[in-house]
Amino acid sequence: MIQHNVRAFAPRQDEVLIRPARRADADGIVELVNGYASEGIMLPRTLDSVAHAIDDFVVAVTVRGKLLGCGALKEYSPSLAEVSSLAIERAAHGTGLGKRIVRKVEDLAAKRGIHELFALTLTPAFFESAGYSIADRAAYPEKIRRDCLRCPRRIRCDEVCVSRSLVAAERLEAAA
Repeated sequence: MIQHNVRAFAPRQDEVLIRPARRADADGIVELVNGYASEGIMLPRTLDSVAHAIDDFVVAVTVRGKLLGCGALKEYSPSLAEVSSLAIERAAHGTGLGKRIVRKVEDLAAKRGIHELFALTLTPAFFESAGYSIADRAAYPEKIRRDCLRCPRRIRCDEVCVSRSLVAAERLEAAA
């Protein structure tokens, strides 16, 4: 059997557009997220939940329209939101696409006046490389009340909480 390098099939960055999701993207988002959910890596999403929150999603698509990744902004208060449903096609892992999606989610948060973002993740090193720091999930009681108490993993949750202040990030960028 011939082993293929999956990165060889990943499109170049200039062939990928990161844009706000459209209703037509909902099926692809659900398929991508639920593929990881079937492996226990992410929580599943329904088509209704994605369609209802489509304005909170950004997607990465090739110039031919193939969905390669997604991410969403889940608001908890006027100044706090979560980076959620971050999923990248395996063939595009390691190409920087995940960070590009996170930056676009951060841009969406900034446009909405949100100053602090957090995420619960099984890949904290990825988020740390994108400027996030390990945080105590207890600092986000909104998340615990709204989502964690109903989560099937709540007793054995192994996700790590990470956070980033967009205000601090803006100051660092302005100083550079």
